[in-house]
Amino acid sequence: MPHFTDAEYANRLARTRAAMKARDLDAMLLFAPESHYWLTGYDTFGFCFFQCMVLPMEGEPVLLTRSADLRQAQLTSTVGDIRIWKDAQDANGAEDLRALLQELALYTNARLGVEFDTQGLTAKNWRMVEAALTTAQDSPPALIDASSLVGDLRLIKSEAEIACVRKAAEMSDAALEAGIAMARPGVSDGAVLAAMQGEIFARGGDYAGNEFICGSGEGALLCRYFSGRRTLESVDQLTLEWSGAWRRYHAPMMNTLILGKPKPQHIAMRAAAIEALKACESALKPGNSMGDVFDEHVRILDQHGLRQHRLNACGYSVGSRFTPCWMDSHMFYEGAETIIEPHMTFFLHMILMDSETGTAQCLGRTSLVTQNGSESLSRAPLDLVVT
Repeated sequence: MPHFTDAEYANRLARTRAAMKARDLDAMLLFAPESHYWLTGYDTFGFCFFQCMVLPMEGEPVLLTRSADLRQAQLTSTVGDIRIWKDAQDANGAEDLRALLQELALYTNARLGVEFDTQGLTAKNWRMVEAALTTAQDSPPALIDASSLVGDLRLIKSEAEIACVRKAAEMSDAALEAGIAMARPGVSDGAVLAAMQGEIFARGGDYAGNEFICGSGEGALLCRYFSGRRTLESVDQLTLEWSGAWRRYHAPMMNTLILGKPKPQHIAMRAAAIEALKACESALKPGNSMGDVFDEHVRILDQHGLRQHRLNACGYSVGSRFTPCWMDSHMFYEGAETIIEPHMTFFLHMILMDSETGTAQCLGRTSLVTQNGSESLSRAPLDLVVT
């Protein structure tokens, strides 16, 4: 069931080990579900419990997990060595991890890279790991923050990964069309949401890494999902942020639809959002930093007098992600140092929300960085959508 070839996974492991060697690491303790998935195909939501994949410099990865995920790992991943820690009142998977590291000769004086910056390692579980690996032990391993090691490698996509992002983008476009067709007075914004999500499922897609944003009326000024649905009125606004997901790869989009006659503010804000998005996409090219792209966002929107209505970030890298968020950690904000390279994929969003007039206008889409610039992966027009 793994979705990529053995050669693809072997290349990812080789790249990871080269990065480990550069940091003089003997092994990685991988807690991020994205790392597990990218390196081996292991696909689960069981990462909410303690689990760790040990990747040594030599030899195969070893997965330490619960019995509930045994068959999940066997079916979805390339991992051949799967160890189980037993559920019990006083269970402590970190002690099993220590025993595993000792068995693999990766304990005494070893240098272990650890993924701290992940939802796959709670503070409680980290305290157990730290205690198990460092308390009252002779020559314990050095635990080194290597949170970004695999994440940085995942920034540059293979051709197989780019194909997945393109497929996700096709689903995003189709979901928008389904949402527009459903958005009319007297219809619940939940029906719009259902049409969009249903379109992705019907095309064989996945749940996205986080809930779709769907807010109408005053809720259109929110750029997070919130509980509670509302019936659309004859004059209304509906902000949507969603993503097709194919093999866990994402291609987010964002749009604010207008029902009835748009306000002058809607028209002016949309024009500014289109101009800013195009300027950012023009700056999205090899050699520029992510901060350079954000500077274009600031330049255009501030020229339009929208400083108080824009955000302090305008997008992020996207790829294969798990709940609770489809965002990767590399973001467009002031001074962002990440250098843009070919085969990276990014979501750019121009979010404009005026609380004084109750007006929202948001626009975003996913792009692929090419050798000389960038390519939008969406075919949807940028014009204001009025239904």
